[in-house]
Amino acid sequence: MKSTYIKYIMKMLKGVSASPGIAIGRIYLYLDENYKVPQYDVKLNDLPGEMTRYRAAVKKASEEIDILKVEAAKRNLDKESGFLDAHILMLNDPEFDNLIEENLNKYLKNIEWILFFTVKKFINALESAEDPYLRERSIDMYDVAKRVFNHLMLKERTSLPDLKMQVVLVSNDLLPSDTVMMRKDKVKGIALNGGGKTSHTAILARAFQIPAVLGLSDITDYARSGGRIIVDGNKGLVIVDPDKDTVKKYRKLLDQWTKYELSLNKQNKLPCVTKDGKHIHLHANIEMPEEIDSVIEHHADEVGLFRSEFIFMQSGFEPTEDEQFQAYAKVLKAMKEHGAVIIRTIDVGGDKLIPEIDVTEERNPLLGWRSIRFCMERKDIFKTQLRALLRASVFGKLRIMFPMVSGVDELDNLYAILQEVKADLERKKVPFDKDIPVGIMIEVPSAAITSDILARKVDFFSIGTNDLTQYTIAVDRGNEKVAYLYDPFHPAVLRMIKTVIENANKANIPVGLCGELAGEPRAAVVLLGLGLEHFSMAASSIAEVKKVIRKIRMDEAEELAEKVLNLESAGEINKLVQKWMEEKIEYTE
Repeated sequence: MKSTYIKYIMKMLKGVSASPGIAIGRIYLYLDENYKVPQYDVKLNDLPGEMTRYRAAVKKASEEIDILKVEAAKRNLDKESGFLDAHILMLNDPEFDNLIEENLNKYLKNIEWILFFTVKKFINALESAEDPYLRERSIDMYDVAKRVFNHLMLKERTSLPDLKMQVVLVSNDLLPSDTVMMRKDKVKGIALNGGGKTSHTAILARAFQIPAVLGLSDITDYARSGGRIIVDGNKGLVIVDPDKDTVKKYRKLLDQWTKYELSLNKQNKLPCVTKDGKHIHLHANIEMPEEIDSVIEHHADEVGLFRSEFIFMQSGFEPTEDEQFQAYAKVLKAMKEHGAVIIRTIDVGGDKLIPEIDVTEERNPLLGWRSIRFCMERKDIFKTQLRALLRASVFGKLRIMFPMVSGVDELDNLYAILQEVKADLERKKVPFDKDIPVGIMIEVPSAAITSDILARKVDFFSIGTNDLTQYTIAVDRGNEKVAYLYDPFHPAVLRMIKTVIENANKANIPVGLCGELAGEPRAAVVLLGLGLEHFSMAASSIAEVKKVIRKIRMDEAEELAEKVLNLESAGEINKLVQKWMEEKIEYTE
């Protein structure tokens, strides 16, 4: 009898590059079982019993997470499994328990349906948020609820710790607990329908150095367990059932990538100096204290931006003063022998929403009640953070930075609040550093244009190109219809950056740049030519930027910057810079 040979057609899918690298392997299709949620009426005298069942399931779920934490510790995954603490907080939140009981009394339905109904409302609110980080936090809520639901339904939870062979993991999405407990030595790559760069899966994939492409929408429609797949985390590309020529091509690319990674690792310990001896400072951006180990490993000169609002967003609740103090102190202690830590005060509102903190809905939130404007009205939250920052300042070299300052009046008001908090701590004899440098982010055009005035009142500037670009060109980068207009190489943006650098130099204060632009090697050359000496970026980008800077002379960068400033459009600038990089240092994206 003849065997039947099935020829599968190669399929290429584009997604979000979440973790760099290339993986070639066999598919392990991981589809978590979905259970139908039962729904039936319950009587008033049944309600206590339903709540007893719910709390028993919560207790079992908490115990289950404690076991996961112990297992993670055995595998030296304490840092990567930090989100499990947030899961325990969610499970034991008395307010959520009260809400479950209120809905149970209101709707008189079985507890499984009440849990589903209550959590669904939370998840819908998170998923409708404009901020991608907040949207991704919905997976935590789902993870916790699914764990409780499984115990209510007497179902055992499936997981990925028992993989026996190396695979490329393909799924609709991964729960954080699945990701942290999977056999990382057996997972060569990850490809998911959902997720984004700020999801826990993306964070863990980068920590484990597993190539990952997320946001593929329909990868599970084309994947079959055992089939061949290629994950190109560098380009955000996934190829299902690749032909022989494609596999051969990618094996060569994989060899090249492995050699490139080894060469980059050697850059970490080298000084960041241009060919003619100019020392350039490379700093790291972080969102959570757990990232500090990576900052030190990549030999960053300092933490150039600690986005403190992520401490609020991580759990979805306002952290106490002591919780904030512990987080800031942890980073300052770790960096004490390495460099300063610039902590940006909470930048909430606009596209960054925190469920517990009431931020009024607005017609145009990115231009509205956000950032320091929010802090000026919610002084209780702002002062709590300032107290925590000042208390932590004794443990290292702290610098405080205010975001989205648009002019001198706002800055004077911020200083007044800071002085109030300092005076209060002095009265209570609480120790803190009396000489903490205070700076501002330049991310509003009015601040860039009046940077000569603002420079007289602050100790340093940090240019936030993400928002400065958005506000300068009047384009919402989250709106796909106008996203093509968003380009930090727009002549107006580059001219503003040059103005800010010149005004800072005249006032003899340091000026850095902490937007995504700082981590792009081809942009680094232009920025260097504009006079920038302090770059702050993701720690993983430091080696690549350093490699480029070490290959050029200052006069070359200045000559390129001069040519760039004379061009008329972002398109022309992009072409010139790319050509220059290819000719001068053989750099290709």
